[in-house]
Amino acid sequence: MNLHPEIDARSKGKRTDTEIVKVAIMAVGGQGGGVLTNWVVALAEANGYRAQSTSVAGVAQRTGATIYYVEMAPDTGRQPVFSLAPAAGDVDVLVAAELMESGRAIMRGFVTPDRTTLITSTHRALAVQEKMEPGNGVTADDDVVTAAEMAAKRYIAFDMEQIADASGSVISASLFGALAGSGALPFEREKFEETIQLSGRGVEASLDAFSRACDVASGNARGEEDAKPTKLAAVPVQATGPKAAVEDWDRLRLRIQGLPETVSAIAEAGLRKVVDFQDIDYGREYLLRLEEIIEADLAHGGEAKAFALSQSAAKHLANAMAYDDVIRVADLKTRAARFARVKGELGVTDDHVLAITEFFHPRGEEICAMLPARIGQRIENNPHLFRVLDRIVNRGRRIRTDTVTGFGLLYAIAGLRRRRRSLRRHEVETAHIDTWLEGVRSRIPVNYDLAVELVNCRRLIKGYSDTHARGLSKFDRVNDGASIVEHRDDAADWVRRLRDAALKDEAGVALDGALETVRSFSKPVH
Repeated sequence: MNLHPEIDARSKGKRTDTEIVKVAIMAVGGQGGGVLTNWVVALAEANGYRAQSTSVAGVAQRTGATIYYVEMAPDTGRQPVFSLAPAAGDVDVLVAAELMESGRAIMRGFVTPDRTTLITSTHRALAVQEKMEPGNGVTADDDVVTAAEMAAKRYIAFDMEQIADASGSVISASLFGALAGSGALPFEREKFEETIQLSGRGVEASLDAFSRACDVASGNARGEEDAKPTKLAAVPVQATGPKAAVEDWDRLRLRIQGLPETVSAIAEAGLRKVVDFQDIDYGREYLLRLEEIIEADLAHGGEAKAFALSQSAAKHLANAMAYDDVIRVADLKTRAARFARVKGELGVTDDHVLAITEFFHPRGEEICAMLPARIGQRIENNPHLFRVLDRIVNRGRRIRTDTVTGFGLLYAIAGLRRRRRSLRRHEVETAHIDTWLEGVRSRIPVNYDLAVELVNCRRLIKGYSDTHARGLSKFDRVNDGASIVEHRDDAADWVRRLRDAALKDEAGVALDGALETVRSFSKPVH
């Protein structure tokens, strides 16, 4: 949270001149920018001011960022001349409903150090470009905060979305509270509250969010720390089920306690994931593979490096073994915990009827993956037969899991979990995991750091259907690049660069460029 407490006579509501007050509000779809604008106009008109509001829609992110603009001036009996849009260097108050929106406002020159009070929520509503990047495409906040502190006369920033959620309201109420608490408008707090009360909808929740944000902005509360829910202590997972299965689980956990300390916590989380994915026997396979990696790690100086290789293997091996297939997706979509979470997020009570429609688009590959290994492979190897199958199944399907038929269909598919080891997808994934781990083990004696990076490359593979195919292609291409540079002292660095490039875009354009650079190493010099 950033609060600049210096408040002059104007910011204490003692403005006595007749200058026009100019307020710009930047919000994206669903954040109540229109509601906030209407409140500001109603507030001004109810307190002896004339006001005008306009809005200009944009397409910055989600449903588009909109600039709402309000101008107000004391009613002197003469109609003032108002502008239709904000101008650079001519804004008194800039309210941004999301951190990056404040950055855009600064770039457009709306925020100036001689006059602008900048009020922004510090939460993030990720832009489409940030979401599209397969890796972590989230833009760093620090640069925006630094620029805001330099550009604004006063800067008030804290998580107003969290406050709104805690109050059961929307962020427009928090922003209105912050605006009141800033003292940037010449109206008392009670007048702001009256405006919300007269709106007539969601008044109680809006007033609660308003009050919390107003207290923070005026310096009467600690801010984000007060808005966040109390963090609950981690509750140990207690296994339930048949006595023999619980005893098997406890024995597996005892094996984890014998692993290096830096590995055991990750290994336990990985074990829990693969057992949830399949069964106890699959958990044994996970530990056996991991113990082999740890043994090789220990034999080649891993202890001095805090078992970095084993730590990465514990994480990525679990993710590799708990691969996404149609069976897994159907299993997750039919669990009681998921229905409870959806109801909680939507606020569904016993008085509501909840309808859930799931979208599936299976290809021929997904159908073959669910067939017995030999049959699935035979169809894949027969181009004509595979095209016929793909033509039949390759179309979007909407399945209502709130109906007996829809739920029953997915529940039956999830039941194939018991036969998963005999199915084609499991055969392919197991072979790929074995090849991957063998490549890692062969590099450990030669270049430990390179082996670690090759383990980390497994993060490129995720999802199912087209997403899985693209990730697998990138994984293979990065490994091809690794084979070119593995003789170099900086091989690990190059593999890391290749992996980062692969995570930059879905199509792999950045990876293609990085691979061209790597291939130039092996070209003969004439």
